[in-house]
Amino acid sequence: MNNPVGSPATSVGAKGNKIDWKEKGPQILSKYGILFVLIAMMVVMSFLSDAFLTTQNLLNVVRQISFIGIVAMGVTMIIITTGIDLSSGSLIALVSIVTASFAHPGEYPLVVTILIGIGLGAAAGFINGAVTAKGKIPAFITTLGMMIAARGLALLYSDGRPIPNLSESFLFLGKGEILGIPFPIIVFIAVGIISHLMLSKTKFGKYTYAIGGNEQAARICGINVDRYKIMIYTYAGILSAIAGMMLTARISVGQPSMGVMFELDAIAAAVIGGTSLAGGVGTIAGTVIGALIIGVLNNGLDLLSVSSYWQQILKGVIIVSAVLIDARKNKKS
Repeated sequence: MNNPVGSPATSVGAKGNKIDWKEKGPQILSKYGILFVLIAMMVVMSFLSDAFLTTQNLLNVVRQISFIGIVAMGVTMIIITTGIDLSSGSLIALVSIVTASFAHPGEYPLVVTILIGIGLGAAAGFINGAVTAKGKIPAFITTLGMMIAARGLALLYSDGRPIPNLSESFLFLGKGEILGIPFPIIVFIAVGIISHLMLSKTKFGKYTYAIGGNEQAARICGINVDRYKIMIYTYAGILSAIAGMMLTARISVGQPSMGVMFELDAIAAAVIGGTSLAGGVGTIAGTVIGALIIGVLNNGLDLLSVSSYWQQILKGVIIVSAVLIDARKNKKS
């Protein structure tokens, strides 16, 4: 009599084919492991706090990470090309201050304010990309310089003071809802879909991975590496600007001190989500899950009244662990 279950290491598929779990198991774990971690964290948090799985709390988690998540999508593309962006937090502050000064009631239409913010982000990203690509300067140095300069410009423009009195239409960007869903979440989802399609379905994405896999080979194949690097950094600057405007609207004031540590949280979300610092590997879906892990961790520990100091320690441990796992994968490959 045949055993319908099969051996302990195998099971029978829908067409009678046996699935070798010894072989497939590690592949599935490698591909979906970060998702399993997120699900496990949510299950644990739901047992530890009755408030965690409420609709309002889950919406708050996603809304809180939407700002970091949007920035992280641009950072993901940069890291895929073996670059880095340390300027996104300071760029958020600069966009916050400048757009707040154009968002007073009755002065400028909302579209003008948004275009100014996006233009500022695009310009800063373009400078990062151009200096890195054309000047052959490491991205770490280029974006470090932009981080310092943008923060200084934000303080200079505002004289170190916050800019309040924002219009209701501008405040909608951070506080508004559509069909009960916070507007930042809607933007987060829209940016995620666009970024995913850019990376997975377009020549832009194909060349991004090619540059990260082997830049010299990409040049030999005829890819204009400098042009695409500039495009990638410009796109990342635009995403930082979008996050900066929404965050400004969320707290109802432009702040020159806004965005501190955002660049590190964005990098953390990308790395936790499986983006390799060695380049050539990374997905938008993974980065979104990485951002959600950070959000669930922060929210869960807040509900449990755990000190913010411990939260920083745990986040640091998670980042280092993710990098170590990535390094082990690279060695094996």
